[in-house]
Amino acid sequence: MIWRSVTCFSLAVVSLQAATVSGMVSLRDSRVDAVTRRRDYSGIVISLVPVNGAVVAAPAKHAAMIQKNKMFSPHVLPIVEGTTVDFPNFDPIFHNAFSSYNGQIFDVGLYPPGSSRSVRFTKTGVVRVFCNIHPTMSAIILVLPTPYFTTSAKDGSFVLEVPPGAYDLNVFHERSTEQTLQQLSQRILVNDRPLSIPLLTVSESGYLLTPHKNKYGKDYVAPPDDRVTYPGRIK
Repeated sequence: MIWRSVTCFSLAVVSLQAATVSGMVSLRDSRVDAVTRRRDYSGIVISLVPVNGAVVAAPAKHAAMIQKNKMFSPHVLPIVEGTTVDFPNFDPIFHNAFSSYNGQIFDVGLYPPGSSRSVRFTKTGVVRVFCNIHPTMSAIILVLPTPYFTTSAKDGSFVLEVPPGAYDLNVFHERSTEQTLQQLSQRILVNDRPLSIPLLTVSESGYLLTPHKNKYGKDYVAPPDDRVTYPGRIK
């Protein structure tokens, strides 16, 4: 199916013309309170990949995924292939970000409060990020082959500005199966008028949350006492 639109403006390069692509996403079959009670549809990634493979906009040199209050933020970080991600530690304790799943495998090692580590991502795909010290910390870095992407707002709305042309529209949601997401993909044609995409309904049916191991492939031990484990803790 091909949907049609218009006007041109790249995410990275301003031009005299701009094409606006907008729409809404919603979630169903969810067991997450933020979705079922608060109708929070944020964090879904919508990307547009040029059909001819031509991407003129240069990728951002750096992005950041901070560690604070024993959480990664943002929880879902879409980036362009080739981007370097910084992992600043804003907590008063040590952290060790790593990924050993599909996607680009990395391990920045243990590092102290107030410092940062960086990783350049050169392989497209889903990178599931964890902390080797704190098992509740998790995040996703989505490495894309295009600079044309955005994440949905709480109400599910999204807006993209791209040069005119044909694009493959793709959707990513961490609690959806690959098959579900593939069914949402579609080809769109951007011309000289704003394009509104029909509602994209993303199902969480079939999603299973599986416990992850530490970077050594072993179960996590009991939650560490950070005051004891890491001397010199900032007060």
